Amino acid sequence: MEAATNARPVIIAGAGIAGLTAALAFASKGFPVKLFERAPALEEVGAGLQLSPNATRILDRLGVLARFRSKAVQPEAIELRRATDLTVIARMPLGAGAEARWGAPYLVAHRADLQAALLEQVATNPAIALRTGATVEGIAFTDSGITVSTPQENAAEQVQAALVVGADGVWSRLRGVIHPSGGSRFTGYVAWRAILPATPLRGAIPADRVSAFLHPRFHLIAYPVRAGSQINLVAFTKGGSLSRGWDNQADPAPLKDALERAAPALARLVEGAAPWTAWPLHVVDRRSAWFDSRGMVLVGDAAHAMTPFAAQGAAIAIEDAAVLADQISGQPGDIAVALSRYDKLRRPRIKRVARRGAFNRFVWHAWGPIAMSRDLVLRLRSEERLMSDFDWLYGWDASAPRQIS
Repeated sequence: MEAATNARPVIIAGAGIAGLTAALAFASKGFPVKLFERAPALEEVGAGLQLSPNATRILDRLGVLARFRSKAVQPEAIELRRATDLTVIARMPLGAGAEARWGAPYLVAHRADLQAALLEQVATNPAIALRTGATVEGIAFTDSGITVSTPQENAAEQVQAALVVGADGVWSRLRGVIHPSGGSRFTGYVAWRAILPATPLRGAIPADRVSAFLHPRFHLIAYPVRAGSQINLVAFTKGGSLSRGWDNQADPAPLKDALERAAPALARLVEGAAPWTAWPLHVVDRRSAWFDSRGMVLVGDAAHAMTPFAAQGAAIAIEDAAVLADQISGQPGDIAVALSRYDKLRRPRIKRVARRGAFNRFVWHAWGPIAMSRDLVLRLRSEERLMSDFDWLYGWDASAPRQIS
């Protein structure tokens, strides 16, 4: 398949971060792209997100970083604190030093600001056609290729595709085409989200860094967004399953109960941060199939949704998009080989990131002697050593994905 001359488009289902990045990545390789989003309009969803250098260097190459960097914040550090007394356990520098070390900035931003920048960049590219209110429902594999059906008011549009990319999130509808029994699984954890004006919080939560407050019953992450005018809060507790979605209006009583033994300033902050929205954390078995060699593949949460405890959900989806486009463009005429190579490149990376997230969850919720040992080890670890621990993660470059095994 020659990217520059192929008339059949790459079809992408889902216009979230994964889908929009994939559209830009494929268009940059010369592919025509049709991007379908089942929502009638692309609305502001979610809250804050962390974008480590492994993601921002890709966004920079795609022309997106410059569009939203003024709305993002480059934090000076990540600090781990005990939630009971707010004592700093460990500090890893970020800022300009981290950008020099890893070749791209570590940023925190509102998800809507990143999505808006991606959409702006998509709109400038004539190779990408975006349609909202369109669901990809029928996928037929034939000897001549792939046909995708999208319902219209009175009929269904049939589109011949070179490749179908499922970027429709953790509750993916397209996952069932590749793996019929591959649904998501509720983890037993709930993410509680709120955004507050930054000014009243000065002194309570530093506005120039990412702060993680650790406790056996919860952990809470706080960082600035919207050019520092707001503070994003996200807390994680055990909880019951909720309806699917980012913005369940749930009673925050479980969160307040979890903070009973937290420092009073932190408990007051949570009490005054209403309204909180709740998001049930679902994961997808990453051992499941991600692709069909006949020309379909999943990316981002649709393929391997994981818990957010390594702050890599958006970054990994961005990585997926870049590596996939690179592999498809590098294997003209053989989609099956390209998808197999993509799969082999991504699985070790995803496994390692997921393990890091599981490790963080265990350590951050530790109690008793384990928590005491954690605090001692972290205090003895130099800032340089803490940074070096993340070279494999933040220093990863999509243009040389074989560096990680």
